[in-house]
Amino acid sequence: MPDAVIEVRDLHFRYRGAPREVLAGVDLAVERGTRALVIGANGAGKTTLLRMIAGKHMVSPETVRVLGRSAFHDTDLAAHVELLGGNFPFEVDLRVAELLKHGVGVDPARRDRLIELLGVDPQWHMHAVSDGQRRRVQLLLGLMRPRQVLLLDEITTDLDLVARQDLLAFLREESEERGVTILYATHIFDSLEEWATHIIYVVGGRIALAKPIGEVDLGARLVHVVDGWLRRDAAPRAKIVLDE
Repeated sequence: MPDAVIEVRDLHFRYRGAPREVLAGVDLAVERGTRALVIGANGAGKTTLLRMIAGKHMVSPETVRVLGRSAFHDTDLAAHVELLGGNFPFEVDLRVAELLKHGVGVDPARRDRLIELLGVDPQWHMHAVSDGQRRRVQLLLGLMRPRQVLLLDEITTDLDLVARQDLLAFLREESEERGVTILYATHIFDSLEEWATHIIYVVGGRIALAKPIGEVDLGARLVHVVDGWLRRDAAPRAKIVLDE
């Protein structure tokens, strides 16, 4: 795909000591401005795929490319690609305001908008915040600087409904007005039928489906459609385990 911002070609990856590949021949191309939901059961390979695109694991230069460059080998991509999610174990007795002082080159208007949108209090002490507050700070720090690619891994699980909706609206604006490409791995599907432009469904380390959401039959709500997929594709694996 000539206009692809993200290109993955026959990607195979196995963690050291693991009995099988986590990713087994993944091919994927994502265009600029896409808002793609990355869907799959636990252990399907979603997080590993996002980490590979973020350049966190070494592969050959042609296997994973972002903005036309090697995801792992081109360190300059760090200024254009942001991976958010997972643990944020920042428990030092430090106020958020002190962290923000290190934001050299940050647009104050963008920073202040995100502080308000995420409901972050600059006087919070990081060693005394809740999981939800910690997630809000992680998002604030990760989104203050504009990026071309955002890789989001279950980033709304600790947020309340209002914060989640406001964040999704901000991300939609980023993609529509700035052309930001977003891959969002999640198990929470409320209202995402209208937010997403594409669906990427991962099964057993492979891409089972990667389509514009308008080409996916959503006769039922997205959550029910995905539930059907997961139950259908989990059944054979469960039977194999029982037969062993």
